[in-house]
Amino acid sequence: MGFAKLQMAGDLHFSDAVYGFGAGIFFIGYFVFEVPSNVILARVGAKAWIARIMITWGVLSSALMFVENELWFYTLRFLLGAAEAGFFPGIILYLTYWFPASRRARMTASFMTAIAISNAIGSPISGAILQTLDGWNGWRGWQWLFLLEGIPSVIMGLVVLIWLDNGPRQAKWLKEEERDLVLQRLAADEASKQGQGHEHHFIDAFRDGRVWALAAAYFCGLLGFYAVTFWMPTIIQELGVDPKDFLAVGLLSMIPWGVAAVSMVLVGSHSDRTGERRWHAAGSLLVAVVGLLALAMIGHAPAPSIIALTLVTAGTASWAAIFWSLPTAFLSGTAAAAGIAWINSVGNLGGHFGPDLIGRIRTATNSTEAAFFALAATAFVGAMIILLLPRAQSRTAGLVQGLAPVVSGPKR
Repeated sequence: MGFAKLQMAGDLHFSDAVYGFGAGIFFIGYFVFEVPSNVILARVGAKAWIARIMITWGVLSSALMFVENELWFYTLRFLLGAAEAGFFPGIILYLTYWFPASRRARMTASFMTAIAISNAIGSPISGAILQTLDGWNGWRGWQWLFLLEGIPSVIMGLVVLIWLDNGPRQAKWLKEEERDLVLQRLAADEASKQGQGHEHHFIDAFRDGRVWALAAAYFCGLLGFYAVTFWMPTIIQELGVDPKDFLAVGLLSMIPWGVAAVSMVLVGSHSDRTGERRWHAAGSLLVAVVGLLALAMIGHAPAPSIIALTLVTAGTASWAAIFWSLPTAFLSGTAAAAGIAWINSVGNLGGHFGPDLIGRIRTATNSTEAAFFALAATAFVGAMIILLLPRAQSRTAGLVQGLAPVVSGPKR
């Protein structure tokens, strides 16, 4: 979407405000359907539901090539969010079927490196498609971009439907003793949660103040993450890159995402080794705060801006990977499906407001400085919520219960 905007906005006469709102309305559909989608996954199994998500997402993503006006742009973006709802929290839930809490930060980080790697690889590919296929078959480059980059999701959806196992009990590639070992470790993890008085029913996820606090923290972090993600190609292009050299924009975009892929694995592994979650998550988000403040103050200086974008991307990506070790440490059963989905859906509303905020401010002021300051302040609040979480006491009043068992990892 970020790369398509470089051509699409001019062709369809979309203002920055229109693009920002359209990029963000995806997350409204995501929000509405997130919890029911994850509950369905828990009931029908990961194989069928993840395949359904990927196939419908790929079809709708490719359909964006036919957008001709604002209404269709908004409609398809909303439907795309509804189609994808449940994918990310579904994978997070799926990982709890295989890995005990002591290993989840590393596994979540490994899974989430796909976000950084796909952007690092996809950025130059997107730039190349825009630049080389423009005009083929009478289609613009951005139309080819949507068509070609939606197809792999459909293909992988079919692969998931054929090969993915719903859990270790169904995994025929495991030996019996290996399957027993996995199930024993998961059972011990579950017993530990029950021993600490954790609830496991659907409604309990919404009664727990920790879930609401983590949803607020996730919202704060994703506000900046998605704002920069959707606007990164435009930001880089405005550093002095030739407006028609989309490949150069793609190659420069590889730098932040490549560093993010490495930082996610390193931070996640270190968090698992030390058993510490809170400072790893909050510290990563504070790195992003520094990057956002730098973007607000350095103007269009090329090298400092790329460094600042790298800090934001690597910081928020590492934070998100560690973040998911917090709720999965105290949620299980149906409560895990509902709680993870609720945190993700509320948090991803930041994906609506972040890109929209930049678009509206750019339209009103023709600059992004004020937006970056606002995003930095919000990310700082998210870091503080995580750091202060263990000190809050009241659960019944809707505030946050102490999280010492959650953030202490294997030492708990």
